Amino acid sequence: MLNYETIISLLALGAFVGIVAGMFGIGGGGVLVPILTSIFLYNGIASDQVLHLALGTSMCSIIITSFSSFKAHNKKSSVHWQVFKMIAPGVVIGTLVGAFIASVISSFYLAIIFSIFMFYSSLNMFFSSTKTAQQERLLPAKFQFAAGGGIGIISSLVSIGGGILTVPFLTWQGIDIKKAIGTSSAVGFPLAISGTIGYIVYGWQDSSFANFTVGYVNFIAVFFVATASYFFAPLGVKLIHKIPSKNVKKIFALIPFALSIRMILQLI
Repeated sequence: MLNYETIISLLALGAFVGIVAGMFGIGGGGVLVPILTSIFLYNGIASDQVLHLALGTSMCSIIITSFSSFKAHNKKSSVHWQVFKMIAPGVVIGTLVGAFIASVISSFYLAIIFSIFMFYSSLNMFFSSTKTAQQERLLPAKFQFAAGGGIGIISSLVSIGGGILTVPFLTWQGIDIKKAIGTSSAVGFPLAISGTIGYIVYGWQDSSFANFTVGYVNFIAVFFVATASYFFAPLGVKLIHKIPSKNVKKIFALIPFALSIRMILQLI
């Protein structure tokens, strides 16, 4: 797998994902999974196994991406720690459940689930408003926990950092869009850790993958993607605090739509 083209592709992918994660509070799985799928197919991974490997590798990469992103957001006081403490435990539990479900579903059906979800997310991002209410209307802790569980399950199934779900949920409660993005980045960190553990444990018995792969995580790909994303995520944070996010968000919404269509065409 270690060839010049693959290394350059992984570094470029990581840099792009880092910027996107910093700007929008998402882990970048919507971009990572389809492109990692292409890279793994190019390197000889069987089509009936490739999506599991892409999902697990994406989730592990999001650990570093989300850490760099939320650290930069926290420096700008853009993390709502009260909400984080209520929602994070549910996210962790839901992510482990989602990873188990993903491990027993075939790559074809995972591709269908992923593509439908990303299509919905692209429409939601394109038509959603970045305006929020003037006053926060926080839900009780038990509802935050339950919402976190749902976010965790869906995020683990399609290997995203949860921002596509978390940010709208937080802005619906009246939280400022930039603070919602920062909080989503923070939530993505424990989500990615628990999701990665799930993909390693549930894929442990699969010995058909290449070297440097544990369970459904390829650590060569993780190294290059995560290294680039770590250094580029703070750039995304700086950008989102300098420019209006509404128009940029609408443009970005086209990306998961295009990638979801491409993934379906690859695996049919």
